[in-house]
Amino acid sequence: MAKNPNRDAPEVVVIKKYANRRLYNTETSSYITLDHLATMVREGRDFQVLDARTDEDITRSVLTQIIMDEESRGQTMLPVNFLRQLIAMYGDSMQSMVPQYLEASMDAFRRNQAQFHEAMKGAFAGGPFAEIARRNMEMFEAATSAFRPQGKGGPAAATAAVSKDDEVAALKAQLADLQSKIEKLG
Repeated sequence: MAKNPNRDAPEVVVIKKYANRRLYNTETSSYITLDHLATMVREGRDFQVLDARTDEDITRSVLTQIIMDEESRGQTMLPVNFLRQLIAMYGDSMQSMVPQYLEASMDAFRRNQAQFHEAMKGAFAGGPFAEIARRNMEMFEAATSAFRPQGKGGPAAATAAVSKDDEVAALKAQLADLQSKIEKLG
């Protein structure tokens, strides 16, 4: 995020939207697209979109337009039932609570997602999953070598693959144990 050196708060980029629907980034002094704004969101850049004529804050409608564009491109994340429930909340006595609830839910989801990614990185970086992956690769190589034409070692390779059944059973048991541990963490 861009930081203002004089303050700890992140700098908000002002985007001007003109009547011809063009978007102008005042930080870079260039015209941009909704795709640029979507990228800024993904990068965590804070921006405010203002109507160039009236200086009205239209950030919400522009963000909604980005969501509509993503949904129309096949990047669907919003189930029809969710959209119906959301529309039904307009005018409801609980309407004022919905934005805070949705924001808190998304924040919790992002935190859980980050924790999951960190746990998976740790699990695969030299942990038990790395050992399982290494063993699986060895078993795969042993299985494929059984089908390669070999001189005197052909039947021996098939026997080696059969003796791997015990190892496969042990790996399955280890994997089941690890899955139960992961479920307990969640």
